[in-house]
Amino acid sequence: MNKAELVAALEGRLGSKKVATDALEAIVDTIQRTVAKGEKVAISGFGSFEKAIRGPRTGRNPRTGETVKIKKTSVPRFKPGTAFKGYVADPKSVPKAVAAAAKTATTRAAGAAKTVAKAPARAAATKAPAKTVAKAPAKTAAKAPAKTAAKAPAKTAVKRTPAKKA
Repeated sequence: MNKAELVAALEGRLGSKKVATDALEAIVDTIQRTVAKGEKVAISGFGSFEKAIRGPRTGRNPRTGETVKIKKTSVPRFKPGTAFKGYVADPKSVPKAVAAAAKTATTRAAGAAKTVAKAPARAAATKAPAKTVAKAPAKTAAKAPAKTAAKAPAKTAVKRTPAKKA
């Protein structure tokens, strides 16, 4: 899996490609900056990233065979966590992502229900009829699919026309 495929996988959970890209970039950037400073980044259940120092040593030039002095250097190190090691050893034990997505959807639905329950109370306080609040989402939902369906054939027709001419 490369970076683009990882972003696509996150897009399904987070909702948009921009949010997924920004989230991935922020995580990678934070890990790189923290490890470069010499600090350790530990993500429980996944593993830890840290800076390791390799001491000076002598190597050999494979072309000429002569010995070469190699200076000390710093390199990043990753140590997988026990849960990660377990998932790699037994892939069937990996928790399903669908369950996590369903849990998130349930949480969002519960939050939306609370918001809807509060809306009539706010409407009564501002002397606006509750019927107006209830009708607004239905109108918006009815219009959205119609616009999407109307645009789809137009895009397809535009793409096919240049291909036939070529």
